[in-house]
Amino acid sequence: MRKIIAGLFISLDGVTEAPDQWHFPYFNDEMGAAVGAPMMDADTLLLGRKTYDSFAGAWPDRERDAGEDAAFAKQLGDMRKVVVSRHDLKFTWRNSEQLTGDLVEAVTALKQQPGGTISMSGSVSVIRQLLAAGLLDELQLLVHPIAVRTGERLFDDGDAVPLKLLSSQTFSTGVLNLVYAPAATPGAAGYDEAKAHLPQ
Repeated sequence: MRKIIAGLFISLDGVTEAPDQWHFPYFNDEMGAAVGAPMMDADTLLLGRKTYDSFAGAWPDRERDAGEDAAFAKQLGDMRKVVVSRHDLKFTWRNSEQLTGDLVEAVTALKQQPGGTISMSGSVSVIRQLLAAGLLDELQLLVHPIAVRTGERLFDDGDAVPLKLLSSQTFSTGVLNLVYAPAATPGAAGYDEAKAHLPQ
């Protein structure tokens, strides 16, 4: 079964909204490599409509302009792009299609199709739903050392979401590159269990 790997820029206080307003001062070669790595093995992008609109409004022009990022723009253009939306969409960016039907059922079917890794960028509401359904295999959080204080956060009110840390890396900018996978709910414990680990 294909893997779904999602990546997000996130602030220290959990904000993921409008990273273009606070993220770029922290972008360096380390982050560029970390962001690009999941794309290298992927042949499909799964995106929410807002993220898709942002990508489609920028990357085709960058490919046509043949600038420094044209090769990456072409790679994105060549990939299959599957867009989650409740509304009928019309596409101008090549290799784009709309996910139809129930999200969980449709993504389950997508994972069962032949192909490589399915990559996600942004699309917080979709990531939440896939985590809850157990369909997300890895979640890469690029945690920026800034408290944005306003905007949509990754996790809203609801049930706990247990995760296990797969890898961690600290960039020279102070950004943490943390990769998580879903985990089983930890067993019940309280202070009586914890106090055994305190200094005596």
